[in-house]
Amino acid sequence: MKLKASLFALATSLAALSAQAQTEIMWWHSMSGALGDWVGDIAKDFNSKQKDYKVVPVFKGNYDESMTAAVAAFRAGNAPHILQVFEVGTATMMASKGVVVPVEQIMREGGYKFDPKSYVPAVSGYYTAPNGQMMSFPFNSSTTVMWVNLDAFKAAGIDTEKLPQTWPEVALAAAKLKASGHKCPFTTAWQGWTQLESFSTWHNTELATKGNGMKGMDARLVLNSPLHVRHIENLGNMAQQGLFVYKGRAGSAGAPFESGECAISINSSAAYAGVSKNAKFKFAVGTLPYYPDVAGAPQNTVIGGASLWAMAGKKPTEYKGVAAFFNYLSDPVIQSANHKRTGYLPVTMAAFKMTEESGFYKQNPGTDVSVNQMIRKTTDKSRGIRLGNYVQIRTIEDEELEQVWAGKKSAKDALDSIVKRGNELLEKFEKANKS
Repeated sequence: MKLKASLFALATSLAALSAQAQTEIMWWHSMSGALGDWVGDIAKDFNSKQKDYKVVPVFKGNYDESMTAAVAAFRAGNAPHILQVFEVGTATMMASKGVVVPVEQIMREGGYKFDPKSYVPAVSGYYTAPNGQMMSFPFNSSTTVMWVNLDAFKAAGIDTEKLPQTWPEVALAAAKLKASGHKCPFTTAWQGWTQLESFSTWHNTELATKGNGMKGMDARLVLNSPLHVRHIENLGNMAQQGLFVYKGRAGSAGAPFESGECAISINSSAAYAGVSKNAKFKFAVGTLPYYPDVAGAPQNTVIGGASLWAMAGKKPTEYKGVAAFFNYLSDPVIQSANHKRTGYLPVTMAAFKMTEESGFYKQNPGTDVSVNQMIRKTTDKSRGIRLGNYVQIRTIEDEELEQVWAGKKSAKDALDSIVKRGNELLEKFEKANKS
């Protein structure tokens, strides 16, 4: 009995030592609901495949909240190892000297091969600094697509085999939906991202100078062009006619589409996780609409979602754990599975090809729309939007566009105001970050 007790004690001690040797990697994220479940499953799968590291995902609120919390934590000396930052925070993160460690450096020092060229160009290019160094790891990259309730279309007598592709066709479909008794024919989520940013790149038109900020911090907004005014004016008219029903900021328009209340929704490709889980109707994914008379349209949509940043000030052994986790996420098999589950892009061409060869796109028509919109060749006007203080600028866009939808302001006045107020913030950012 004494021998058994001694062996049990020894085994317990060895298990304790093993647990102590495991390095914990704190991962702060902003995924909730079905996507929160997905993040938890990713961590569990990685942790189950090796014993040296344990990734601990921690939900820190929405993107704005998690970024603010991380800044405070960094100053206090207890920042997470990995921080998920939405795409509009990229310029701020790149300008934050001494706060992050480039992903290329993390992977190289961790002993892993990392080739930025293996990524979809519109993705890798967005997270690459002017010096050519890739700064963060593309995680949940998405883009804007059009979600359609096929049952509602059928009830309104609209052809379900050929989805609207242009804005005039969307307006016509919305009118038919309203005539059939639909209370919310059309809505849009993330209005600044979908109706200004992606709208601009899709039409190969500048949102801001300097390649939309990609070529320097002295970029300034120019989203009050005749094309932008025309589009926002058209949406404003649709709102007054009851064809476009505004459902609120950020992703607020997601739930009304999932419930069947709204028939057409411009939203993230990542809405797939919620739509496929909650919709009780047949749905389809279409491309972002465009104006057929605009030369160069359609071009490519802009990246959305977020990337993972390695925070500075950690131990070498901890960075090896971060590198191991990023390497796990780079596996085409993992990326393809994530893409199929969430609607986020498979950010490498290998993962896209693997998904295509699996027959997933044929079995789920429209799920390849987001990828096809992004893998088009980019131009200086469509590579992406990288502007400082853009979180605050997005708030300005919300405020001004809401005035248009409510019929309280003209499209031109609202866009002029966004340009004026936004450029003041860009000037402040440039001054604060000049070397």
